[in-house]
Amino acid sequence: MNQIGDASVLAYVTRPDPVPGRGMVLVEIAVAGVNFMDIGVRQGIAWNEMPNPKILGVEGAGRVLAVGEGVSGFEIGQRVAWVYAPGSYAQKVVIPASSLVAVPHGIDDTTAASVMMQGLTASHFATDFHPVQPGDIAFVHAAAGGLGLLLTQIIKLRGGQVIGRVSSADKVAVAKAAGADHVIVDTEGKFVEQARQLSGGEGVHVVFDGSGPSTFQGSLDVLRRSGTFCWYGPVLGGPGAIEIMSLPKSIKLGYAVFFDHIRTPELLRARSARLFDWVAEGKLKVHIGGVYPLADAARAHADMASRVTMGKLLLMP
Repeated sequence: MNQIGDASVLAYVTRPDPVPGRGMVLVEIAVAGVNFMDIGVRQGIAWNEMPNPKILGVEGAGRVLAVGEGVSGFEIGQRVAWVYAPGSYAQKVVIPASSLVAVPHGIDDTTAASVMMQGLTASHFATDFHPVQPGDIAFVHAAAGGLGLLLTQIIKLRGGQVIGRVSSADKVAVAKAAGADHVIVDTEGKFVEQARQLSGGEGVHVVFDGSGPSTFQGSLDVLRRSGTFCWYGPVLGGPGAIEIMSLPKSIKLGYAVFFDHIRTPELLRARSARLFDWVAEGKLKVHIGGVYPLADAARAHADMASRVTMGKLLLMP
């Protein structure tokens, strides 16, 4: 990334191979994940303390090439994955050993890379921020996106019901295949009446909204009394100042950050292992929405921003 701007500020260049220092691991990247976080960095919402040019990307899977002094638990040739290592749009990256998880046999690199950021985020939402209980009704915005599809499956694993919202009719089948009980097609924020009818008139127990300010009021209105509002995703902006005494129906409103779910290396590895177990058991399936050569990262960004894609977008170095 040469400067703040649209996808055209991304360039495919050659840089010297990085060298692992103490506590660090050099990894050859097999697959890198594309996330809205990356678009936010490109737009100047984050990482402004890092000078340009800088390498985007935080998520991926690959193999250990070398280990620095003081590293234990990882060896050359071992398959690993990570959720946050700046500079992951590359062929090689140096990562703190504490940020890596081992990828078990039977989980391919593509799957491993696809469930790190969005899988751990979905896990946080449905098991930590609002631990879904059997019978809970959840409203999931962007239900056909990479996060929405994983979140839907985890809610169903925990015995919940899902009302999903998608932006076009061609996304309905994908959302239903992930387990959504009902899917509403909506682009104008007019989903409340239908969702309340589908929830028996009471409203939903929890709403997961990363769609930006345009859906904030609707998400408030779709909740039942004492429901939970899980707000996430800074790229599209916040709802503005909130007068706390204006919040209706004794709802609980919070901003969910996945780092709180994996705040120690031990938690990172335990949460990741649970995701890998669900995949191995066939309980969690990854939907790949697009695979791009690393050199086409700008096209991946443009496609993601267009909201026409479904599932996870990946870069292949």
